[in-house]
Amino acid sequence: MTDFAPEVVEKIKDALSESNRFLAIDHGSVEYVDLEHDGILRVRFHGSCAVCPLRPMTLRAGVERAVLLKVAEVRRVELALN
Repeated sequence: MTDFAPEVVEKIKDALSESNRFLAIDHGSVEYVDLEHDGILRVRFHGSCAVCPLRPMTLRAGVERAVLLKVAEVRRVELALN
């Protein structure tokens, strides 16, 4: 749980929704898991994205870039461990 305003989480979910439009083409998706107090956003991939060998590139060049452009409170995007 974080101390960020609900509006920040909503902006993150909107940015992830935009990413999901592209990921859905390949039968995948990404979901919000948590925003830590230090600005690290945790996400989880689903569908084909969960097992894709290009997942690290999708995370950095796609998802992280989209979120960082729209949400100043996020410093970095990482995969959730579970």
